[in-house]
Amino acid sequence: MIDSILRLAIERRLLILCFIFVIVGVGVWSYQKLPIDAVPDITNVQVQINTAAPGYSPQESEQRITYPVETALAGLPNLAYTRSLSRYGLSQVTVVFEEGTDIYFARNLINARLGAIKSVLPPGLEPEMGPISTGLGEIFMYTVQAKADARMANGEPYTATDLREIQDWIIKPQLAQVKGVIEVNSIGGYNKQYHVMPAPAKLLIYKVSVEDVMQALQANNDNRGAGYIERNGQQLLVRSPGQLGTIEDIGNVIIAEHDSVPIRMKDVADISIGKELRTGAATRDGVETVLGTAMMLIGANSRTVAQDVAAKLEDIQASLPDGVIAEAVYDRTALVDKAIATVSKNLLEGALLVIVVLFLLLGNFRAALITAAVIPLSMLMTITGMVKTGVSANLMSLGALDFGLIVDGAVIIVENCVRRLAENQHGNGKQDLRERLNTVFDATSEVIRPSLFGVAIITIVYIPIFSLTGVEGKMFHPMAATVVMALLSAMVLSLTVVPAAVAVFMNGKISEKESVVIAKAKSAYQPLLKLALRFRYVVVGFASVLVVFCLWLASTLGSEFIPQLNEGDIALHAMRIPGTGLEQAVEMQEILEQRIAAFPEVDKVFARIGTAEVATDPMPPNVADNFVILKPRSEWPDSSKTKAELVEEMERALEELPGNNYEFTQPIQMRFNELISGVRADLGIKIFGDDLDQLVLTANDVLKVVNAIDGAADARVEQVTGLPTLSVIPNRTALGRYGLNVAELQDWVSAAIGGESAGIIYEGDRRFELVVRLPETTRRDIDQLKFLPVPLKNGDYVPLEEVATLDISPAPAQISRENGKRRIVVTANVRGRDLGSFVKEVQESIREKADIPPGYWLDYGGTFEQLESASQRLSIVVPLTLLVILGILVMAFSSFKDALIIFSGVPLALTGGVLSLYLRDMPLSISAGIGFIALSGVAVLNGLVMLAFIRQLWHETGQLTESIIQGAMIRLRPVLMTALVASLGFVPMALNTGTGAEVQRPLATVVIGGIISSTILTLLVLPVLYQWVHRREEKAA
Repeated sequence: MIDSILRLAIERRLLILCFIFVIVGVGVWSYQKLPIDAVPDITNVQVQINTAAPGYSPQESEQRITYPVETALAGLPNLAYTRSLSRYGLSQVTVVFEEGTDIYFARNLINARLGAIKSVLPPGLEPEMGPISTGLGEIFMYTVQAKADARMANGEPYTATDLREIQDWIIKPQLAQVKGVIEVNSIGGYNKQYHVMPAPAKLLIYKVSVEDVMQALQANNDNRGAGYIERNGQQLLVRSPGQLGTIEDIGNVIIAEHDSVPIRMKDVADISIGKELRTGAATRDGVETVLGTAMMLIGANSRTVAQDVAAKLEDIQASLPDGVIAEAVYDRTALVDKAIATVSKNLLEGALLVIVVLFLLLGNFRAALITAAVIPLSMLMTITGMVKTGVSANLMSLGALDFGLIVDGAVIIVENCVRRLAENQHGNGKQDLRERLNTVFDATSEVIRPSLFGVAIITIVYIPIFSLTGVEGKMFHPMAATVVMALLSAMVLSLTVVPAAVAVFMNGKISEKESVVIAKAKSAYQPLLKLALRFRYVVVGFASVLVVFCLWLASTLGSEFIPQLNEGDIALHAMRIPGTGLEQAVEMQEILEQRIAAFPEVDKVFARIGTAEVATDPMPPNVADNFVILKPRSEWPDSSKTKAELVEEMERALEELPGNNYEFTQPIQMRFNELISGVRADLGIKIFGDDLDQLVLTANDVLKVVNAIDGAADARVEQVTGLPTLSVIPNRTALGRYGLNVAELQDWVSAAIGGESAGIIYEGDRRFELVVRLPETTRRDIDQLKFLPVPLKNGDYVPLEEVATLDISPAPAQISRENGKRRIVVTANVRGRDLGSFVKEVQESIREKADIPPGYWLDYGGTFEQLESASQRLSIVVPLTLLVILGILVMAFSSFKDALIIFSGVPLALTGGVLSLYLRDMPLSISAGIGFIALSGVAVLNGLVMLAFIRQLWHETGQLTESIIQGAMIRLRPVLMTALVASLGFVPMALNTGTGAEVQRPLATVVIGGIISSTILTLLVLPVLYQWVHRREEKAA
């Protein structure tokens, strides 16, 4: 079949070459449709359920909302696990489904269950599902600020409330229309509210209660329709407008009448536009601001959506009031472009190096051009495949593409054709057409099988990557898919386009000048090979010792999941003492940002404090996420300074600020870690149990152990206690004496101190809440609260302290649960050593030193989990794959001995990979593992090419040793070429320092080191082994 395809390609050569135009056309069209991203989105299938519960303590949130929701969701189809968070005023349950579950199906299931438990939840509370987005959904952030001289229509400067109003009612509705945006989340500023603040003294004088005020507002704020009447053939609609519209309208509402004198709202209360009791704030460069975040719909393309949002924001600028600016502060496009620039640079430089090598070693310009043409053609075919299979172009998917590997098959074919055409030329230097076509056919069919076997083997070695599941699967599947597509494309081209092109273009006199490099290599190689054949025990012994030594060395390298991608920006998690108020946190934040902004490398710094409007990432008010956007490196005063050095300098500078604790990470990395395991760090030690106090004691015990271990950074226990709470504890006896009950007292406390909504005030499309609560001065003064008048049923009043006790004491700040059990987490990042050995040491130390009471247990999470599950999966699948390769070799040679000889190239190739990792001081990571996988394919390909030829010569001549020497000499050029081409294709990747280069560097390092060792050993050890194994057969012959 292969012969008939080759015959067709050579006979119909012009038709085959015309297909190139089809490949180019479809490839260019696909390129325009190719989704481009920085990294694959690894978010698991998860749905967040947020329930706002104003006034509920963490324990009440857990008891009344979280627990019923968790219980209702237990037993859902495809449910993997649930985790939850109960905080003051918020319950959040995250439901994680198994991979492959359709997100819309999952949301429908949850919706049905939530509908069924409405009666169990406290009245008025509505669980809501979070936006249909992913962990990498926060693709674009912008701030809304007013210039210092900007004034509103009434001449006043813009306040935080006015800016929030502009964000919510002008910017947000327009951005929400951008295709691919699922949610625009706002934080910072204040939601505008109309406040009615009754003065307790005036309420006493007029004998009016807070309840009377509420009822009066509710009864005087409505429009009512009364049908229509017909009059003189005309239809008249009947309406009774009574809606409140202005502060003056509210002030004129009559509450009651006293001796025929109406008591108006303005007589007993101050009425003004006020601020909500907010849960979050935002700052930028040391000034409070309003921050908007555009969240991307799951499955959309982050680069396109971010670009569309940026363009829309520019358009919106025209509709904003004079002096108000909406400015982008974080745009994912920048990172995507940088990462893609790194990949493109690697691919381009790799391709150029490959082409240079082809020219140098083939010694024929046309032949080198034909081989080089395979690179762009296979790339265009790969892009078409990526579009069809939905793989986006990103660091991982394009990270393992090596044009050297791709052209290997073509190199072997073209090299053999050039050699045979040059040999078969007649004295006058020409061959007629038929002869030339036959020579091309013979030369191609001579090496096409080893070449196709080689490509098939390299393709097969990538199959283990497809066995990875979960996060690591999502990370590496795109990489394996693109490499396999590129190799299959190259295989198709080698079978069709390459022989056709050789038949068409390699006419006339074929100059096959042996290039200087090859001539020198041959003159050095022959004596070496003869020496190796003579001292075969030494050669085999040395190779065996080297393999054993490298196996030992590999075990000392340490391990990590994936090298951290340097995103170019810094995320800084700032924590204050639990119970820190939001206003105090904003003040501390402003000082912190001014200190950070003083660094000349910093472009801008902005932060989110507390929880945004949509609680996708709930934080208490004492915690802030800071985003430090750095200037381009060319603008740094010292461009040789590394990012790690800058982070260390920042850490030292910020330690001087009192009351703050810090964790340094990166924007995407922070979300990745959190999404993968609910932990924002490299390692999370989860402690499960029932009693919160005992959990805290055990966690602090574990923290001491972790801190004592070398390499632990930012180790801390999750803050779960220390939230100061003012409790108004009812005295039931006293209440009974005055004819009151607990509910009446609680309603009054809730309305007076917390505030209660008394309706909505409409301004065109905009709507604002009307809230009744005590004046701020009274609410804040605990001594004054004691004497607040509580109304009795007979119209008298009693001071609050008569019927209740006011008590300030600490309470839990948050309660976390996982799979229905309370848990607390000790987190730590790892600096200056590899993750694998660090975790092992932590586990051993905890086992020996930590005191874990009965009924409590530990679980380890964080990125370490992925490393472990990927390693386990690969440790089963990789040996299986190697067995499959061995099987293919046995089929190719129908000899188990020969297959084993070629297979010995694999351990020999791995030695170079291990040594190169050791020399560059890199740990074993999954990226390096994929390098080893690619290497085993290349090693087998080299051995195949050489042994197939030696074996053929031996069958022709019957002289084993001479056949080995002659065959090895003739195959030296293709072996050197495939090796050089494959390793040089990776050189730019190994040396690059651009964004994202960290992820590719270990892979490239392994392949280059391995190919060097593999080539040397293929050229010396394989011939020795072949002679040794077959020497008896020669004697017998």
